[in-house]
Amino acid sequence: MGTETVLIIGSGIVGKSWAMLFASAGHQVRLYDSYPEALAAAPKQINEKLKALEAKNQLRGKLSADEQIGLISYQNNLKEALQGVTYVQECTPERLEIKSGVFQELDRTLNEIGNNTAIIGSSTSTIMPSKFIGELSVTKRSVVVHPVNPPYFVRLVEIIPTPTTDPAVTAHVRQLLTSLGQKPIVMNKELPGFALNRVQYAILNEMWRLVNGGYLSVEDADTVMTEGLAPRYCFIGPLETAQLNAEGFVDYCERYGEAIYDVSMTQTEIPRMTPESSQEIDRQLQEKVKNEGLPERRQWRDENLAQLATFKKNLGIL
Repeated sequence: MGTETVLIIGSGIVGKSWAMLFASAGHQVRLYDSYPEALAAAPKQINEKLKALEAKNQLRGKLSADEQIGLISYQNNLKEALQGVTYVQECTPERLEIKSGVFQELDRTLNEIGNNTAIIGSSTSTIMPSKFIGELSVTKRSVVVHPVNPPYFVRLVEIIPTPTTDPAVTAHVRQLLTSLGQKPIVMNKELPGFALNRVQYAILNEMWRLVNGGYLSVEDADTVMTEGLAPRYCFIGPLETAQLNAEGFVDYCERYGEAIYDVSMTQTEIPRMTPESSQEIDRQLQEKVKNEGLPERRQWRDENLAQLATFKKNLGIL
C-alpha cells in the first residue's frame, strides 16, 4: 500500500512508539502534543532510541535511523497538524473525559478544514469506542486501535470498530497495521476490556488470589508464567496448546473438561485491587526491583523483547 500522512496525538511512551513504527514503514509522521514540555523532549528521545536500535541491528523497517528521523516532524498546532493527514492515532491518557474531549475537537476541526476522509484510531486499552466516538460525525471512519505496551517490540494490535464504523475503514486499518509489521486482530463487536486485557486481568486476578491467600510467593507466582505457561504461549496460543496436549481439542475437553469446570468454580470471587490490599504483593515486588529501578528494568524488558522478536523472525513465525 502507499504511504500515508500520519498524525500522532500525544508524545508519551505509546505516542513516540507509534511515531517510530509509522516512520519505519516510510510514512510521513507528525507528532502533536498540547503540552510544550513533552513535545520539546520528544525529538531527542526518539532520535536516541532509533540510533540505539540501529546500533543493535534491531531497527524496524528497511530505512536507516537517519531516514526514519527525517520522516518525523513535531507540531504544536492541531489545526495545522491535521491539514492533509490521512490517518490519526490518538494516544492521550486513559480517561473517558479526555478521550471524549479530544475526539470532539478532532470532529470539529476536521469538519472546519474540510478533511472528511482521514481515518482516526484511538489507543484506548479498555474504553469501548461507542462511549466517546459514537455520536460524532467521524464515527464511520473511527476505530479503537489498541497496541500492547511497548508497541515497538510487541506486535499485537486490537482493532475495535464502533457499531457504525464503515467495514472498509476497519479493513484499511488492518492492512495499514500489517504493513508496519504489526499483528492486528479485529473484534467483531464491543466488549469491555477488549480481548487482551480480559485475558490479562483473569491472570492477574488468579495471581492475586494465590499470593494474598498465602499459597505462593510473588516470585513463585511469576515463575508459573515465565517458566511454565509463557514459553509455550510465546509460540502457540492456549487453544492450540490444549489441542496439542490431547488428540485434538474435543479429546482435550473430554479428558479435562470436568476438572477445568470444578477448579474454575473455586475462582468465582473477583478481588478488588486497592492500594491498601496490595501492600504484601508490593512489599515482595520491591524486594526484587525497587520502584526507582523501574526505568532500567523496563529497558531490560524491551531489550529482551527485541531479541525475542528477532528470534521469532528467524524462525519464520513473525
